[in-house]
Amino acid sequence: MRILSQAGLAILIFCNTALLAQDTVIVRPQESDEVLVNPGIGFNTFQRFNGDTLNPGDGWTEGFPIDYQPFRGSLENPDYPASSTAYFRIYWKFVEPEMGKYNWDMFDRALKTAAERGQTLLLRIAPYGSGPERDVPAWYRERVGPEKKGQDERWRVDPEDPRYDQYFGGLIRALGARYDGHPDLESVDISIVGYWGEGSGSHLLSEKTRKALLRSYLDSFKKTDLIFQPLNGDAPDPGVLVEGLPIATSFADGRADYSGPDIRYLGWRADCLGDIGFFRSRHRNWTHMADAYPEDIIKSGMRDAWKKAPVTLEICGTMLRWQADKFDIDYIIDQSLKWHISSFNAKSSPVPKEWWPQVNRWLKHMGYRLVLRKFTYPSIVRPHGKLAFTSWWENKGVAPCYKKFPFALRLKNPSRTEVLLTDADIRGWLPGDAVYDDAVFLPLDLPEGEYDLAAALLDPRTRQPKVKLAVTGVGSDGWYSLGKITVKETLGE
Repeated sequence: MRILSQAGLAILIFCNTALLAQDTVIVRPQESDEVLVNPGIGFNTFQRFNGDTLNPGDGWTEGFPIDYQPFRGSLENPDYPASSTAYFRIYWKFVEPEMGKYNWDMFDRALKTAAERGQTLLLRIAPYGSGPERDVPAWYRERVGPEKKGQDERWRVDPEDPRYDQYFGGLIRALGARYDGHPDLESVDISIVGYWGEGSGSHLLSEKTRKALLRSYLDSFKKTDLIFQPLNGDAPDPGVLVEGLPIATSFADGRADYSGPDIRYLGWRADCLGDIGFFRSRHRNWTHMADAYPEDIIKSGMRDAWKKAPVTLEICGTMLRWQADKFDIDYIIDQSLKWHISSFNAKSSPVPKEWWPQVNRWLKHMGYRLVLRKFTYPSIVRPHGKLAFTSWWENKGVAPCYKKFPFALRLKNPSRTEVLLTDADIRGWLPGDAVYDDAVFLPLDLPEGEYDLAAALLDPRTRQPKVKLAVTGVGSDGWYSLGKITVKETLGE
């Protein structure tokens, strides 16, 4: 401790903490530069979990049941970032092999495994893929007849057939009845038509069918986040997908945005991040990165969606393919950050070792990254008294946190530990500065004495620290030290 008697001011040096003469402690935590693994952001594992072996080479699998690997005791992903989210994509035929008989065990196991590996699950049920082994369920094929050429070349059955909403929509409604609000279900990826559920030809659907299929998700998932894909690049007006539905939009052309009491905030996805040349030979130099995404994010009404719901992007090809084709990794990263990416599905394919510096830079900006810049509190508080505090935060990421993790203070000494919850809602902490000033009251029976004061963002279920802050001073228990505080009945003594 160093004491200066200048202008009657005593300064206590403690991790950049100052104690003013008016008994106000000022804490200025030191910023950390480490990569943080936090809920809902960063790289996804794909059809795999933390600790699993990656896909070999530049290939991947999707749509089939997970091939579970024996857990080797380590959550590390060789050549892949640690992940807080696992993406599971499955075809309808495997979920409902017999009409009305759903394979819920498949999802129960995936949710349980994700939780055991420190992850939450993103889920998409695709109606079908390409190829005979990826068709709709056999029982449904028998009912609707052989595959015929439809309005879109990637439609394998007619979505205008009422049976499509009855059965595929019925599956989604049953899924919501069972899993909506499940704490380990990160989000559900809306899938209505097209190969792999990517929405090809969605703009060709009749209004009745489009609304019915989307309603199967909107009406069934009121608690779990929903994401959807309006950005295929095949729609003259991608904004048509949300017309007449209570989905929040922001259109540049001035058309009316929905603002009713039942408004829903949907995140959006794109399935071909990094396409700066994959399809040029087939599409006359057309690319997703230059000719679809920049325009369609605006035309779809989704330019401001990131403020309330997550943007999750999927790689086009693999990172090994990007490297082989000499794609500009920094350009791709910067474009995704401009679009406020929160999570990225790199298909559990290896990150080239030469690109780890760029990937780490990406991870430090993807989603939210909360730095506690300043915190003040009184040095002495009465038992049952008010502990008023001020706090200044900076979100150095490109998006907010979309889950409500309670901000809490903890008083602890050898004989007593007390956790006090605040009313902070971190979902509103957009990139840039946030100020949260409030007060909590101490319990009546809190003994007098000196306590260590700490802060954390908690898991709402376990009340244990959940979100890592980009500052130093974290303890082994996940709490961030702020300094000492005295509980004393008479402040003047």
